Amino acid sequence: MTVSTKGKAWVEVDVEALVDNARTVAKIAGTRLLPVVKANAYGVGAVLVSKALEQLDPWGYGVATIEEGAELRAAGITRPILVFMPARAQWFDEYDRHQLTPALGDAGSILEWTTRGDRPFHVEIDTGMGRAGVRWDEADELGEAVDTPSFEGCYTHFHSAERRDGSAERQLERFQGAVAKLPRRPALLHAANSAAALRGNQFALDLVRPGIFLYGGSPGDDLPQPKPVVSVRARVLSMRRIRRGESVSYDASWTASRDTVVATLRCGYADGLRRMLGTAGGGGGGGGGGGASVLLRGQRRPIVGFVQMDMALVETGTLEVQVGDIATIVGEDSKQRITLKEMAEWSGEVPHEFLTSLGPRLPRVTV
Repeated sequence: MTVSTKGKAWVEVDVEALVDNARTVAKIAGTRLLPVVKANAYGVGAVLVSKALEQLDPWGYGVATIEEGAELRAAGITRPILVFMPARAQWFDEYDRHQLTPALGDAGSILEWTTRGDRPFHVEIDTGMGRAGVRWDEADELGEAVDTPSFEGCYTHFHSAERRDGSAERQLERFQGAVAKLPRRPALLHAANSAAALRGNQFALDLVRPGIFLYGGSPGDDLPQPKPVVSVRARVLSMRRIRRGESVSYDASWTASRDTVVATLRCGYADGLRRMLGTAGGGGGGGGGGGASVLLRGQRRPIVGFVQMDMALVETGTLEVQVGDIATIVGEDSKQRITLKEMAEWSGEVPHEFLTSLGPRLPRVTV
């Protein structure tokens, strides 16, 4: 680790674990990868992740916006980049400029795209997500617009693949029925996110699109589990004694029930920690906050009071902690671990939300 972390908080990325997670998905699904690196690779670092995954020979990468695709091109990524956000005609020049593949969902935009040349495009079919793409029962309305060699791919998005409720199977059936109504089958069909890809080859088709599993987030308790990838750490900035009955943080949101010691960490809600972590579920009591903890010297210690914009407070009690010590917010310390899932649950989020909320002022460090 070569970055200075003096007085800072930072994010550690285990690149080997990231690659192993991607390899696991590819092995179980038995098909090629289209890793999803949108939202800065779920906060992990899109350029870092894409370059690390090059060794697995993915088909390409999936992003949400033109700007995200342009960033990968500027970093030297040459594989196909599919932009999932529905494309609009006024953006087509930007797609061409950066050699990006658009997602299209109506005959008009397809015809306008194909008049510009033979650059590939993918069509999104809405099978139940209800947000974008042509409806599965209206796919035949695309007609001859997709009867062109540049119609490279067709895809859908499962809304509940982590559930064993039959919804993914229904959506897949709708998708396959819609594709059958098109004048031609494109070379690439894809539907599976992390949860669906980890259920074997039933949903794999020609590509799978892993996201959260790559970054260490579990897509379901009954599915293969990923290796941890992300750790979040922060330095102790100060220590102070708090007497019984005294309070800390905004709104006096935690009151000590005994004489104790509180450490101030250099990490706050501007860095991605939720403001309510130290007060949810009651607050105000001594000896603990809302259930959220960090690791200090290998021991779990509670966050107390409202998390502030730049700092958080942790009750250390009798634990011998010093200024400059490292607190682990997510990750392992002395064989103890706070998992990504735990921190997300304490935050009232899913792991995707917690990762993408990690602020840009936290340097990403590879380990």
